[in-house]
Amino acid sequence: MSIVDKALNANVTIAKGFDPARGKPPAPKIAILTCADPRLSTIEQMLGLDEADVDMIRNFGTVIDDDAIRSLVLSTRLLGSREIMIINHTDCGMLRFTDNEMEDRLRKQTGKAPIAPAKFYSFTDVEENTREQIQKARSHPWISEEVPIRGFVYDVKIGTLTEVFADVEAMAVS
Repeated sequence: MSIVDKALNANVTIAKGFDPARGKPPAPKIAILTCADPRLSTIEQMLGLDEADVDMIRNFGTVIDDDAIRSLVLSTRLLGSREIMIINHTDCGMLRFTDNEMEDRLRKQTGKAPIAPAKFYSFTDVEENTREQIQKARSHPWISEEVPIRGFVYDVKIGTLTEVFADVEAMAVS
Protein backbone atom coordinates (compact mmCIF):
# COMPACT_ATOMS: atom_id res chain seq x y z
CA MET A 1 0.00 0.00 0.00
CA SER A 2 1.36 3.46 -0.90
CA ILE A 3 1.93 6.19 1.65
CA VAL A 4 -0.93 8.19 0.10
CA ASP A 5 -3.28 5.22 0.43
CA LYS A 6 -2.25 4.76 4.09
CA ALA A 7 -2.86 8.45 4.70
CA LEU A 8 -6.32 8.27 3.11
CA ASN A 9 -7.22 5.27 5.26
CA ALA A 10 -6.05 7.07 8.38
CA ASN A 11 -8.03 10.16 7.40
CA VAL A 12 -11.28 8.19 7.36
CA THR A 13 -10.71 7.24 11.00
CA ILE A 14 -9.35 10.59 12.14
CA ALA A 15 -12.13 12.58 10.42
CA LYS A 16 -14.69 10.89 12.65
CA GLY A 17 -13.30 12.90 15.57
CA PHE A 18 -12.93 16.14 13.59
CA ASP A 19 -13.61 19.34 15.53
CA PRO A 20 -15.81 21.62 13.35
CA ALA A 21 -14.28 24.64 15.08
CA ARG A 22 -11.17 23.98 13.01
CA GLY A 23 -13.19 25.05 9.95
CA LYS A 24 -13.39 28.68 11.08
CA PRO A 25 -11.79 31.25 8.75
CA PRO A 26 -8.08 31.73 9.47
CA ALA A 27 -7.05 34.62 11.71
CA PRO A 28 -3.30 34.25 12.20
CA LYS A 29 -1.34 36.61 14.41
CA ILE A 30 2.08 35.83 12.94
CA ALA A 31 3.43 34.60 9.62
CA ILE A 32 6.40 32.26 9.89
CA LEU A 33 8.57 31.47 6.89
CA THR A 34 10.72 28.43 7.53
CA CYS A 35 12.35 25.52 5.76
CA ALA A 36 10.48 22.46 4.53
CA ASP A 37 12.92 20.27 6.50
CA PRO A 38 10.84 17.79 8.55
CA ARG A 39 12.86 18.66 11.64
CA LEU A 40 10.92 21.94 11.69
CA SER A 41 7.48 20.35 11.29
CA THR A 42 6.47 21.14 14.85
CA ILE A 43 7.91 24.66 14.95
CA GLU A 44 4.70 26.09 16.44
CA GLN A 45 5.01 23.73 19.40
CA MET A 46 8.73 24.46 19.74
CA LEU A 47 7.84 28.16 19.99
CA GLY A 48 4.88 27.69 22.32
CA LEU A 49 2.45 29.04 19.71
CA ASP A 50 -1.04 27.80 18.96
CA GLU A 51 -1.39 26.45 15.40
CA ALA A 52 -4.38 28.75 14.77
CA ASP A 53 -2.21 31.80 15.49
CA VAL A 54 0.42 30.90 12.89
CA ASP A 55 0.33 31.28 9.12
CA MET A 56 3.06 28.76 8.24
CA ILE A 57 4.93 29.24 4.96
CA ARG A 58 7.53 26.62 4.12
CA ASN A 59 9.98 26.07 1.30
CA PHE A 60 13.41 24.54 0.88
CA GLY A 61 16.04 26.95 2.22
CA THR A 62 13.66 29.47 3.82
CA VAL A 63 13.70 31.61 0.70
CA ILE A 64 11.90 34.88 0.06
CA ASP A 65 10.95 34.22 -3.56
CA ASP A 66 7.84 35.29 -5.50
CA ASP A 67 5.69 32.63 -3.86
CA ALA A 68 6.86 33.48 -0.33
CA ILE A 69 6.25 37.20 -0.97
CA ARG A 70 2.77 36.40 -2.30
CA SER A 71 2.05 34.40 0.85
CA LEU A 72 3.46 37.05 3.21
CA VAL A 73 1.52 39.85 1.52
CA LEU A 74 -1.73 37.87 1.74
CA SER A 75 -1.03 36.86 5.33
CA THR A 76 -0.36 40.42 6.49
CA ARG A 77 -2.73 42.38 4.25
CA LEU A 78 -5.67 39.96 4.00
CA LEU A 79 -5.56 37.62 6.99
CA GLY A 80 -4.19 40.05 9.56
CA SER A 81 -0.82 38.63 10.61
CA ARG A 82 0.92 41.37 12.58
CA GLU A 83 4.47 40.01 12.61
CA ILE A 84 6.77 38.02 10.35
CA MET A 85 9.30 35.53 11.66
CA ILE A 86 11.90 34.03 9.32
CA ILE A 87 13.43 30.84 10.71
CA ASN A 88 16.38 29.21 9.00
CA HIS A 89 18.16 26.28 10.63
CA THR A 90 21.53 24.66 11.14
CA ASP A 91 22.48 21.63 9.04
CA CYS A 92 20.27 22.75 6.14
CA GLY A 93 20.53 20.63 3.01
CA MET A 94 20.76 23.79 0.90
CA LEU A 95 24.27 24.27 2.29
CA ARG A 96 25.47 21.06 0.62
CA PHE A 97 25.51 22.09 -3.03
CA THR A 98 25.62 25.07 -5.36
CA ASP A 99 22.90 25.85 -7.87
CA ASN A 100 25.25 24.90 -10.72
CA GLU A 101 26.12 21.56 -9.08
CA MET A 102 22.42 20.72 -8.72
CA GLU A 103 21.67 21.66 -12.32
CA ASP A 104 24.58 19.51 -13.54
CA ARG A 105 23.46 16.60 -11.36
CA LEU A 106 19.88 16.79 -12.63
CA ARG A 107 21.01 17.14 -16.25
CA LYS A 108 23.11 13.99 -15.86
CA GLN A 109 20.30 12.07 -14.12
CA THR A 110 17.58 13.05 -16.59
CA GLY A 111 19.46 13.88 -19.77
CA LYS A 112 17.43 17.09 -20.00
CA ALA A 113 18.20 20.78 -19.60
CA PRO A 114 16.07 22.62 -17.05
CA ILE A 115 13.44 25.20 -17.88
CA ALA A 116 12.48 25.80 -14.26
CA PRO A 117 13.38 26.47 -11.58
CA ALA A 118 15.66 29.25 -12.74
CA LYS A 119 17.40 29.10 -9.37
CA PHE A 120 17.59 26.68 -6.41
CA TYR A 121 18.70 29.33 -3.88
CA SER A 122 21.53 27.31 -2.36
CA PHE A 123 23.72 29.17 0.11
CA THR A 124 26.94 28.77 2.07
CA ASP A 125 26.19 30.65 5.30
CA VAL A 126 22.91 30.16 7.19
CA GLU A 127 23.14 33.47 9.06
CA GLU A 128 23.93 35.43 5.90
CA ASN A 129 21.05 33.71 4.11
CA THR A 130 18.71 34.66 6.96
CA ARG A 131 19.95 38.26 6.81
CA GLU A 132 19.36 38.36 3.05
CA GLN A 133 15.81 36.98 3.40
CA ILE A 134 14.95 39.61 6.05
CA GLN A 135 16.19 42.32 3.71
CA LYS A 136 14.24 40.91 0.76
CA ALA A 137 11.00 40.78 2.76
CA ARG A 138 11.57 44.23 4.28
CA SER A 139 12.19 45.79 0.87
CA HIS A 140 8.86 44.69 -0.60
CA PRO A 141 6.50 47.68 -0.90
CA TRP A 142 3.38 45.67 -0.09
CA ILE A 143 4.66 44.45 3.26
CA SER A 144 3.88 47.28 5.65
CA GLU A 145 6.76 48.94 7.46
CA GLU A 146 4.61 48.56 10.60
CA VAL A 147 4.95 44.76 10.41
CA PRO A 148 8.09 43.67 12.28
CA ILE A 149 10.25 41.19 10.37
CA ARG A 150 12.72 39.26 12.47
CA GLY A 151 15.06 36.43 11.53
CA PHE A 152 16.41 33.47 13.45
CA VAL A 153 18.52 30.36 13.09
CA TYR A 154 17.10 27.29 14.78
CA ASP A 155 19.73 24.86 16.04
CA VAL A 156 18.44 21.39 15.15
CA LYS A 157 20.76 19.71 17.64
CA ILE A 158 19.75 21.64 20.78
CA GLY A 159 16.38 23.21 19.87
CA THR A 160 17.22 26.86 20.44
CA LEU A 161 16.79 29.98 18.33
CA THR A 162 19.46 32.62 17.77
CA GLU A 163 18.34 35.97 16.40
CA VAL A 164 19.96 37.23 13.21
CA PHE A 165 19.74 40.95 12.52
CA ALA A 166 19.25 42.41 9.06
CA ASP A 167 22.51 44.30 9.29
CA VAL A 168 25.63 44.36 11.43
CA GLU A 169 24.76 47.84 12.84
CA ALA A 170 21.52 46.48 14.33
CA MET A 171 23.51 43.80 16.18
CA ALA A 172 25.69 46.42 17.85
CA VAL A 173 22.66 48.41 19.05
CA SER A 174 20.87 45.41 20.61
